[in-house]
Amino acid sequence: MRPGRTPVIAGLGLTEFGKVYGRSPADFAIDAIARAAADAGLDLPDIDGLLVNPGVGNDIDLRLQSSLQMRDTRVLATIQGFGSSAGQMVQYASMAIASGMADVVACVYADAPLKEGRSAGASYSGQKRAMRGVGALPAAAGLKAAPERYAVAARRHMEAYGTTSEQFGAVAVAARQWAAMNPHAQMRDPITLDDHQNSRMIADPLRLLDCCLVSNGGVAVILTTADRAAGLRRPPVHIWGWGQAHPGYVNRRGSEFGLVTGAARSGADALKMAGVGVGDIDVRELYDCFTYTTLVTLEDYGFCGKGEGGEFVASGALAPGGSHPTNTGGGELSSFYMWGMTPLSEAIVQARGEGGERQVPKHDLIMVSGNGGVLDFHSTLILSPHARKEGR
Repeated sequence: MRPGRTPVIAGLGLTEFGKVYGRSPADFAIDAIARAAADAGLDLPDIDGLLVNPGVGNDIDLRLQSSLQMRDTRVLATIQGFGSSAGQMVQYASMAIASGMADVVACVYADAPLKEGRSAGASYSGQKRAMRGVGALPAAAGLKAAPERYAVAARRHMEAYGTTSEQFGAVAVAARQWAAMNPHAQMRDPITLDDHQNSRMIADPLRLLDCCLVSNGGVAVILTTADRAAGLRRPPVHIWGWGQAHPGYVNRRGSEFGLVTGAARSGADALKMAGVGVGDIDVRELYDCFTYTTLVTLEDYGFCGKGEGGEFVASGALAPGGSHPTNTGGGELSSFYMWGMTPLSEAIVQARGEGGERQVPKHDLIMVSGNGGVLDFHSTLILSPHARKEGR
């Protein structure tokens, strides 16, 4: 790292989320970047790097540069790690800033799958790939979309460790308790475990309240050097550590699919880079496309033992007032679904101490996870409101 080039997160831009119609993903992306720049106290011409997550539909791309009237951009790329992309973008932006490739880098994700008169469940139905031969067998067996595939992972965890649907329900209830205190959350009405158990089955064992929301909107973050951020509008969020892991699961005997995720490797790498242990983490912002994902990620990061996630989440540890505050904005289950930008944005809010009613008092170290595909891709960040001390 070049002297004076320590990267930090200096700006956060959130659009409206949910049933926001009449705007394209590019519209949301441009809005989010403009809001992030304003949040930081920067002008759009200050941005000389742009990383774009194109989403599952590849609806936004490098042409955002022209839409933003950016000229002579020094770093420009699309990053596609699906739900792990937000963490990856922060990592690559950090390296670009540390090396001097760019001074101010914007990272953005936006999507607009919801359409008027169309159900949320049908929003991604058009995203299909032609499959032939042996590769078509999973789809022929009914594994056509994310809920069915995650249901297989969840069922395997249940069979291996005795995890129950009620324990998954505890994750959903805790997320909704946090969302009730988040003005950005789409779903703020309280739910009970009975509500979870009575919600309709989507893909056995996953019920409606085990599944994330579908949202229109956009989120952007801006990174710059710590020296420059010192004179900007918001307190900087420091990046202590990061890691990636992409298991490359195969559909055959011997795979750990459903039992161990990329969180195990990427979490260990991020903690090592940060020079801290899992017991030092105060707040967890975890990718929660399904309740099962939260549970298995907690195990793989080491917050509880392997196979003990069910009892851990059922204890109330994740909820407001619990020993391990997790997904403090409501997560993707109850707040909004912007892939890995959902946990990342809430981590920034918590690190700045701007969570209002939901603010966690002790927030010195925050772990952020991103999960893409069906447990295929994983990223981890360790964030802090404090600069990391030399030698740590």
